[in-house]
Amino acid sequence: MDVPLWIALIAVGYLGVKLIRPPAWLVVVLLLGGYLLADSLLAPVIDTAIK
Repeated sequence: MDVPLWIALIAVGYLGVKLIRPPAWLVVVLLLGGYLLADSLLAPVIDTAIK
């Protein structure tokens, strides 16, 4: 069974927020930080490190 990555990420994120209950500011900081990091000069380095 092939599950699209965005569906898996939504499911894991939903369960993480429901089970761990992090503060809302932490969720916002992590999402915003990831978005900004993806558009930075470090994005190619992170991409090669993940692959």
